[in-house]
Amino acid sequence: MGELDGRVAVITGGARGQGRAHATALAAAGADIVLCDIGGPVASVPYPLASEQDLADTAALVTRAGRRCLPVTADVRSREQMDAVAERAIAEFGRIDILLANAGVASSGLIAEMPEQTWQDMIDVNLTGVFHSFHAVVPHMVERGWGRIVATSSIVARMGARKSGHYAAAKWGVVGLVKSLALEVAEHGITVNAVLPSGVQTDMILNPATYRELLPDIENPTEADAMAMFEAGGGLIQPAEVSELILLLVSESGRRYNGEALTISGGMSAGTI
Repeated sequence: MGELDGRVAVITGGARGQGRAHATALAAAGADIVLCDIGGPVASVPYPLASEQDLADTAALVTRAGRRCLPVTADVRSREQMDAVAERAIAEFGRIDILLANAGVASSGLIAEMPEQTWQDMIDVNLTGVFHSFHAVVPHMVERGWGRIVATSSIVARMGARKSGHYAAAKWGVVGLVKSLALEVAEHGITVNAVLPSGVQTDMILNPATYRELLPDIENPTEADAMAMFEAGGGLIQPAEVSELILLLVSESGRRYNGEALTISGGMSAGTI
C-alpha cells in the first residue's frame, strides 16, 4: 500500500528535471500521473526546453512504476490549454487530487537593459502559468472537498540576484499567489504551499548559456567547470531531494502545512527572512 494510492496528480513541467523526479516519486507512492509540458521553445529562453520525447520518456518511467500516466503537450501560458489539461485528467481518471505547478524557465539580463520580451516570457511562464494551473484545478478540488497544491518557487524570490530580477519577481509573485489561494480554499480541505529550492541539478542550470553567465572569465566554460564552482559552495540539490519535501506536502500527513513557503537550500537561506 502506497501513501498516495488512489490519488491523481497533475504535474506541469513534468517532462524532465524536477517534474520528472516528482512524477516518479509520486508514482512510487501510488499516484496516477497527468504530465503536462510545452514540448517546444520559448522565444527568450537561451537553452532547449523539454521535448515531446522527454515527455514520453517520463511517462514510460511512471508506467514502469506500475501507475497509469497521461502525457499532455500544453503551454501553461494559455488558460484554455490548462483548462483542457484539467478536463482531460478528469475524463481519464475521474478526479484530480494533487497539483504540482512546477513549470518554469530561466534567462538573464540586467533590469535596465532587459528586452520587453524577456520580461514578458518570464512572467507569463513562471507566474501567470502558475495562476492558470491553479485556476484550472481549484473548482474541481473545491467540489470534492480535498486537494493538495504545491508550486515551485525559488530561493531567489527571497534574495534577489543580479541579472535575474525578472526571475526573482516572478518567483516572489508565486509565493504571494500561494499564500492568497491558501486563505481562499482552506475551508474546503485544500492545502496550498510553495517550495523554494536553491540551485537544483537540472537542465535549467546545466546548459552552456548558464555556464557563460556563471563563469564569464572562462572562455567556453564546460559543465565540469560549472560543477566545480557549485561544489565549492556545497553542491547542487538533486531533484529527488526536492521530491521528498513534495511527498510530505501532498500526503495526508501534510495537512498541517498550508500557505507555507518552504526553503530547501543546504543552509544558503540562513541569511534570508
